[in-house]
Amino acid sequence: MDELDLLKKDWNKEGASFKNYQVSDIYQMLHKKSSSIVKTLFYISVAELIFWILISYVPYTFSDNLKERLDASYEDPIFVALTVFSFLVVFLFVCLLYISHKSISSTDNAKKLMESILKTRKVIKYYVLYNLVMIFISVPLSLYFEFNENSEFHSQVAGMNSTQMLVLFIITVVVMGIFVVVIWLFYRLLYGILLKRLNRNYEELKKLEI
Repeated sequence: MDELDLLKKDWNKEGASFKNYQVSDIYQMLHKKSSSIVKTLFYISVAELIFWILISYVPYTFSDNLKERLDASYEDPIFVALTVFSFLVVFLFVCLLYISHKSISSTDNAKKLMESILKTRKVIKYYVLYNLVMIFISVPLSLYFEFNENSEFHSQVAGMNSTQMLVLFIITVVVMGIFVVVIWLFYRLLYGILLKRLNRNYEELKKLEI
């Protein structure tokens, strides 16, 4: 049980005078905890941005074959556009979380703090949704690039009958489903715990406002 929980326990036991005195203390603790949570979310998002940059750079140094295939992919404007767009989205996400942290850190108003918490929750939910949608786009696009750039794969697909094409389609759907579940579980673990704590702070602030 942390300091805020102990204070709330005593606060509920005492009389009105004690409650009036401790409302501001509880708010300050909620404010501090919310700021700390969003700060942690910001650091996680920065780490994620660095991770994707490394993922994009490492193949160029460790695998000549993969480097050649990536170079060929970067000649396609669709692939380039999606890559740039993805990095811009992650960068925007980092910026929005930084703004949320500054907003929560600087506010001294319970209503504004609640609004900042709501905005932070929306930013994270939209970001997770974006990543799930991108899976449905990236898997078919990967097959498209492979079909165009890999002559062996192109020949195999071109020689498939209807049954084999159906099997390929089913495999593609299953792979997308697995990726969606993995990414969803990853973000649920990564952001879910912190969001749950942020939601608790929001509910406590609502009680203080009543």
